[in-house]
Amino acid sequence: MTLKLVLPKGRINTKVLKLLSDCGIDLIGNERNYRPKVYGFDLEVKLLKSQNIPSMVELGQHDIGFAGLDWIQERRCDVKILKNLGYDPVKIVACIPEDWDWQAMQKRKLIVASEYKNVSTDYLDKLGVDYQLIRSYGATEVFPPEDADMIIDNTSTGTTIVANRLKIVDTVMQSSTQFIANKATMEDPEKREQIEDLLTLMQAVINGRERVLLEMNSSNDKINDIVELLPCMRYPTVSRLYQDKGFAVKAAVLKTEIRSLIPKLIAAGATDILETPVRKAL
Repeated sequence: MTLKLVLPKGRINTKVLKLLSDCGIDLIGNERNYRPKVYGFDLEVKLLKSQNIPSMVELGQHDIGFAGLDWIQERRCDVKILKNLGYDPVKIVACIPEDWDWQAMQKRKLIVASEYKNVSTDYLDKLGVDYQLIRSYGATEVFPPEDADMIIDNTSTGTTIVANRLKIVDTVMQSSTQFIANKATMEDPEKREQIEDLLTLMQAVINGRERVLLEMNSSNDKINDIVELLPCMRYPTVSRLYQDKGFAVKAAVLKTEIRSLIPKLIAAGATDILETPVRKAL
């Protein structure tokens, strides 16, 4: 049974396509092709703007898709979040002109500009201020000070905010790319199995990106010291060397631990150390 997958156009697309490719799923088509061909999995793919994806998945027009958490919440979409991929993290922040007093501003009516109508309304209502919300359609940061007192917008580095002489006074929410599914689709046993298979592949790739395979040799009298040093997914693989001249040891180790681990292994007596990339790990 063919799954309908919707992918985002724009900056999110690059990392998602790399993830799918590493899963063995290749999309063929140029950048203007909104319906690329797929090889490696039974999928029918369409590309849409990220803002539209949560609604289309909720409606069942597509079975699965990738979208930012900000647009899932903004559209108030009832979808199943299968995996927070953590790609393209952004903060939705409240900003005012850099030389304005935020405490004093909260005592008067505010004009607020944002692309996020629902997210902004929820935040401002909870804040308990008097406000009028203006829906912006891009370039929200240029509204203050002439056309708005505050903006609520997304940022990854804060560079644009500073460049427009604004300052962040609050973080409304944090967002990153989510792998989502239509809830009714997840009730279909056949489609659910396909989605879970795809999710397993994705998780294997993500695990593999975080780890490397360390291989080394050890003399008979050093093996216990070396094994005790090795963090691994479960237990390291230990096998005898030819003519019982020691041991060969393998372990999948987090990349973040390699820098400090290798000197310790050498000090403990490990030799012939090899580090190999891991494509998938489960």
